Order: sequence, then structure tokens, then C-alpha cells
Amino acid sequence: MTLYPVDVKLNAPIAPRQEHVWKRPTGDIQDPWAWLRNKNDPNTIAYLEEENAYANQWFTQSEPSINTLFEEIKSRVQETDMSVPTQHGPWWYVSKSIEGMAYAVHCRGLTKETAGGHIILDENLEAGAEDYFSLGVAEMSSDHSLLAWSYDTDGSEQYTMRIRNLADGAELPDSLLDTSYGGAAFSANNEYLFYVVNDEALRPFRVMRHRMGEPQSTDVVVYEDLDERFFVGLGLTRSSNYIIIESSCRSTSEAHIIDAHHPLTPPTCARPREEGLEYSIDDWGTSFVVLTNLDAEDFCVHTAPHNDPGSWSILIEHVSGRRIADIDPFQKFLVVYEWQVAQPRIRLVFPDASQHVIDVLAEPHDVELDSNPEWTTHTLRIQYQSLIAPNTVAEYDVLEKSLRTLKQTVVPNVDLSQYVATREWATSHDGTRVPVDIVRHRNTLQDGSAPAVLYGYGSYEISIAPRFSVTRFSLLDRGWVWAITHPRGGGEMGRRWYLGGQLLTKRNTFLDTIASAEHLVTNRWSRTGGIALYGGSAGGLLVGACINMAPTVFGAAVAAVPFVDVVSTMSDPTLPLTVTEWEEWGDPRSEPWASYMLSYSPYDNVEDKKYPPLYVTAGLNDPRVSYHEPAKWVAKLRSMQNNTSDIFFRCEMGAGHGGPSGRYEHWRDEAHTIAFMLQQLPTHSK
Repeated sequence: MTLYPVDVKLNAPIAPRQEHVWKRPTGDIQDPWAWLRNKNDPNTIAYLEEENAYANQWFTQSEPSINTLFEEIKSRVQETDMSVPTQHGPWWYVSKSIEGMAYAVHCRGLTKETAGGHIILDENLEAGAEDYFSLGVAEMSSDHSLLAWSYDTDGSEQYTMRIRNLADGAELPDSLLDTSYGGAAFSANNEYLFYVVNDEALRPFRVMRHRMGEPQSTDVVVYEDLDERFFVGLGLTRSSNYIIIESSCRSTSEAHIIDAHHPLTPPTCARPREEGLEYSIDDWGTSFVVLTNLDAEDFCVHTAPHNDPGSWSILIEHVSGRRIADIDPFQKFLVVYEWQVAQPRIRLVFPDASQHVIDVLAEPHDVELDSNPEWTTHTLRIQYQSLIAPNTVAEYDVLEKSLRTLKQTVVPNVDLSQYVATREWATSHDGTRVPVDIVRHRNTLQDGSAPAVLYGYGSYEISIAPRFSVTRFSLLDRGWVWAITHPRGGGEMGRRWYLGGQLLTKRNTFLDTIASAEHLVTNRWSRTGGIALYGGSAGGLLVGACINMAPTVFGAAVAAVPFVDVVSTMSDPTLPLTVTEWEEWGDPRSEPWASYMLSYSPYDNVEDKKYPPLYVTAGLNDPRVSYHEPAKWVAKLRSMQNNTSDIFFRCEMGAGHGGPSGRYEHWRDEAHTIAFMLQQLPTHSK
């Protein structure tokens, strides 16, 4: 790392220009910062280190504020804590956090009371002196004697998998290199382990069968998908009877089934893929259960015989606007996870087709399943939270229809009664109503004086639930408003909501977000130029597009690992994951995608004008959004003479898409982001 004397004030780095031309259907494009794509060029690393030094210089000036914010965040967390014990077979399992330790400790015991007594995996111990550590797969064998677990130490998402004998804690000699996050499953007799590996583009594409005690070189290919659009994953059904292999792209999927009791038999295709047909399959004891979009835009549920998994009979009819996102079968009931009117819900369905919804909170909230490994249970473990309610783990008695709280996350030093959360609706450019969730301190006036954060994502049909966060209170207590917009491109309002914000309708995502910001101003939650726009990954694309389209609306912006060089990346099928993304964004090597994508690509649309102050992050080993995209974007923004705003760019040199690992580093990272926003948008009264 380049070292600079502390008393030397650094100037903003100016990246050198090198001649480079992209040939596109829309015409040749000069890109003088294309050389930053070469990670092996010493000049690339030198430039990234210059940017880091420049950003660190600015943040060092704010170090007292950052330390205060970090201590505030830490003070709101019960650092030593334990999850609610979960029974699985003869054991009770828990995860613990310990004060001063960055990662979780996983334990088990033979009773609920002793669940924390025997450590089976200490992530802190496994991380050792590594600056980065991420646990991937953690899969238990059916007899609970073996644990298959994987880890990544550089953020590349290439995992090493080990198999641990839980009787003595010793690792078996088996070591499986370069595995994927795509899942793992033991055969019923524990002699075989199935796992997923990536292709050269880091796409999970192949399922391998490993025999215990044998070298990885003897592992057998069970299934592979050579179609570059498709991602492969696998898992064991809760019944423990089947291993399901799923291969899917954005619009089509296919499942293969292996009898876990006969692991050497070839996988059986449930139903051959048909373009546009999406489905997933699981075991429901006496039959399979299938979630599909067959004649059902927002999905429906079928059953299928075990001996004929492609023959489907309707169980849950399609309801337009009620998007069924997932199903989870238990022996006596089926859990249906759905979104309707931008609100997630859990619906229970029984073999006789009777059903009911589990009600939790009145305000907009998140609700999802907690750990439920037992197949024969009549109780269901769920968790729910909202912008003002911390995560609560509860047990629902399916027979009695009663809900019992098991644990609510303790939030020290916060009086939760002092905060208010509401749902409002912004009106977009074409009259579409866009849901916006807002949280504030009770004393924050709705008079237009407050600064605000507007957070957005809006891609891949991913729904952003209004979840609880202790870091948010550092802004709310300083008079800020925090808002989450749910623009088209997400899945909060059903499949049509997604289709209305992807491919040739993608600009709706950004226009919905700008409308949400204008709604905050019109309704006096904030002021023009008083809003900090915040998003990461595809949400970073949202940030970049919006500040190009409406720079004066926002007073600051934070773009975490942003996908901003859209046209160049999507034009290069040799880059990781490009081909799989064409169904989300289009292929700009031909029209109409080339012109449409060019109309919103943040990097291509940078102009010589004043932008809001900007804080940008990247990860050098990021396989999802390459570091060079934000690096090029920042270099181009800096080159504009009329853009006099602050721009700070930090690239994590040993991490990937998720940024630094470990909870303390994550909190400090959040403190940097909050400090940047507070500095750029100080609270003031009218």
C-alpha cells in the first residue's frame, strides 16, 4: 500500500487516459478508462490505492464522528447473544455471538438447556488471521454425525469444502476445492456428498457426487447444464427422501430428482424445460408439490405423483397480484410464502385445500420462516420484524392457530416507542402508484426541514422488505427521515411489477425512484436537495441513473459496489455472469437493447454538470460487479470540470461483493456511510 505523510493534503486522484474504442451498434464509443479492467496492470492497483488514500484522508478528518457512530451502533447490540434452540433429530442446535468476536459460533446439545454446550463450528477459529471470512454451505448428514461446511477467504465466492466428524471435531481428509454456494446434500446412508461447482464464468453449473474418503479427482459428474443462462443448485428435501437439483435462468427452470436412498441412480427430470415455464418441486410425503407459473403469472401450486413428477394437478389456484414466491412442505401442511400489495405473508395450506394466513404486525413488516428442520412437526418457527419492531422469533401452533413469542432481539439504549413507521404511495410519471415505507423519530417535524435517506433496489424481482436496523437510529436520532422505495423491477407487487421495470421498461425503476424522492419533498418529509440516495449492486445502478436524470433532487448519494458500466459489461460475454444477465437487462450487442440500455447506463450518461456529493465502494475480488465499473465511473465523474462536488471511492482490496466481513468491520463500514451523509446534509431548521 502506498504510504503518505499525514500532513500532506492529497488532491483528488485523476486517472490517466488511454486510447480505447468500443464498437457498438449505436456507434463507436471512446472509453479512455477501459484500461482499469486489467487487475494485473500495476497502474490499476496504484490508482485504486490512490483513491483509497484520498478517501481515507477525508474520513480521517471525520474519525471522531465515525468512532462516535460506531460506538452508538455497538451500544444498540447485545454483543453476547444466542439464537433460540432448534430441535433437529436427537439434538438441539443454536448459534451464538460473543462480545469481541466477529463471527458466529455454532453449537448443539442433547437438551434445549444444553444446546450451547458443544461447539461444532466456530467461525472465529476458522477465520484465524484472515482479513476476510465467509461461511458458505453448512449441511448436516441425516444421522447428525457429519457436517459439510465451506468457506471463502477473499470474497471471490470460490469455496473450499471440508467434512467434519462431529463426534471428535476432526476434519476428514476429504477436501473439495473451488466449490460453489449452490448447496450440498448427503445421501441417506452418508456415504456420498453431492455438491456444486462453477464454470470459468463463476456460474454454478455442475453437480458432483463425492464418495467419503476418496480424493476429489475421483468425484463423479451427476448433472451439468451447459446453457450459460442457467444457474444450478441443489438441496435435500425436509423429508430427507429426495435430493432436488434445480437449474434456472430468469424465465425458465427445470428440476431433476435423485432418491436419497439410492444415490447412485441417475437423476430423473421432473418436467423437461420449456422456454418461459418456471417451476420448482419438493416432497410432500405422499406426493410432490410444485410451484409454477404454468398459466399463472403470479404462480400457483400443483401436486404430482412420486412415480410421475411431470403430471401436475392444481392445489392452489392463481390469484392475480398475489405473488407466490416460495413453498415449503411439512408432513401435515404446506407453507406458502407470498407477496401482496408490497407486503410479505405466510399462508398455511393443508392437504384438504383449507388454508389461513398467519397474522403478525399491523405496520408494513417482514415475515419469514425461521429454522424448521423437523418434518413431522405441528408447530412452525417464524420470525418477523418491521422498521420499528426488532426481529421476533415466534412459534405458531398449526392446530391451535396460536402464536407464542420465543424471543425478541434485545436493543439496548433505544426507546422504540419514540419512532413511527408508515406506508405511503408516490405517483410516478405514468400514474403508477409506488409504495414507499417511511420511518422517523416522533419529534421529527413534517415541515420540509429534515434530511432524508431514500434507499432503493428494484431489480431481479427481488422484494425489499421493511426490516429493522440498529444502524438507522444514528440518523433518526439526529432528525433524519429514512425511506425505502419499492420501484418497478422488484417483486413487491407481483410479476407485472417486475416486468414493468426490466429489459425495455427498465427506466421505470429510476423514474419511480425519482417520483418517490419528489413525494418526500411534496409531503414535506424532506426538501429538494436534502435527500441522500442509497443503493448497492443493481441498487447502485439505480443511484447512478437517478443522479444522471435528476441531479438536483438529491443532496448526496451512496453507491455500494454499483453496477454502472452496463453497456460495456453486458456486451462482453467473457466476463463472469454476463450471459446469465441478458434476460434481465438485454443484450446490447444488437438493437433495440443497445439504444435502450445506452439511454440509462450511468457511466455512458455522465455529463459535464454538477452532481451531488458521492460515496462509492467496490471490492477488488467481487465476482458480481467488477471493481472496474465503479472505478471507471468515478474517474469519469472526476474529469468533469463543472462537477465540483466531493467524490470518495473506497475499494476493499481483499474482499468481494459483500464488502468487509465480520460484524465489527460491518458496523464500522456503516459508520463511514452515515458519517458521509451527515457531513454532506447537515440537519437544519427552517
